[in-house]
Amino acid sequence: MHTNLPANITVGLSGGVDSSVTAALLKQQGHHVRGVFMQNWEDDDNDEYCSIKQDSLDAVAVADILNIDIDIINFAAQYKNNVFTYFLKEYSAGRTPNPDVLCNAEIKFKCFLDYAVNQGADAVATGHYARKEVRNGIHRLLKGRDAGKDQSYFLYRLQPHQLERAIFPLGGLEKTQVRRLAAEAGLPTAAKKDSTGICFIGERPFREFLQQYLPTDNGDMVTPEGKKVGRHMGLMFYTIGQRKGLGIGGAGEPWFAAGKDLTSNTLIVVQGRDHPLLYSSSLTISDLSWTLPERPSEGRYTCKIRYRMADAPCELRYIGSGTAELWFDEPQWAATPGQSAVLYDGDICLGGGIITATDKPVIITG
Repeated sequence: MHTNLPANITVGLSGGVDSSVTAALLKQQGHHVRGVFMQNWEDDDNDEYCSIKQDSLDAVAVADILNIDIDIINFAAQYKNNVFTYFLKEYSAGRTPNPDVLCNAEIKFKCFLDYAVNQGADAVATGHYARKEVRNGIHRLLKGRDAGKDQSYFLYRLQPHQLERAIFPLGGLEKTQVRRLAAEAGLPTAAKKDSTGICFIGERPFREFLQQYLPTDNGDMVTPEGKKVGRHMGLMFYTIGQRKGLGIGGAGEPWFAAGKDLTSNTLIVVQGRDHPLLYSSSLTISDLSWTLPERPSEGRYTCKIRYRMADAPCELRYIGSGTAELWFDEPQWAATPGQSAVLYDGDICLGGGIITATDKPVIITG
């Protein structure tokens, strides 16, 4: 399976089970494997929500068992400048960014990749559930075999030159197989639970975390007709389609966030999951990024506008060099400005862009 891979491979060891098995598999296949643990967050990393210390200890323990060298490298400044600053700017503008997408493009496959290559690596490997194939000299990013764990969505911003140096050994495996392989190899991460939360920042209470960096501005929750039904804690704390945490009482169907008006600092809410304002037949994406050397031609593809949703058939139309429209066969629920729309041609992840607008004018993103 990996007989044609480069001999010197640097693995991003995060201290989790996926990257641990990635390193173990490559070592078993006879490659020269080296580990790198990336420390990308330093603000308040001593509190109860940050697992950097434990994760680094686990990564070192895995490297010791596998008898490979490991470097602990600090990319905190690059993370703050290239990922976290963008993250805060998007929330300030009323949008809902996906830091994991940018983290992969800017840190794991830029800073880490550059470091590894400078140290003599032919390629880098991560524990992502994605696959890659090379056809006619072109490296293609594919979905992982395990549909429930496929992470190609988070990798869609990888450029062709980054894909050429990337290896995803877990792409053909299911999570249960990975945990079994970890246990068989005696790795201490075999039963470690998967991390959640913001990329590299951990499982902090989100509202309290954002309040450390952005001022809050309370305002009204209003219906599309303008009726006040509650107060919000700050528009940045809400995402389109959100149900929990609205705190609107009364009888009837549950309430959902459907839009934001930054000019009046109001959160537009609707009652019922099937309310028409929660559905979009088309959306606009910008900041386009493609995994192949040439951008896809206009036409029919499938798309995900959030992780773990079923592929939705759509038509791609360009409206400029860096902007496109997606027209869906079926209206899509809770399309959210700031999130990523990722295009697929079968199993091939083509790339995509950031959702900037939907066909619902009630969503005003500033």
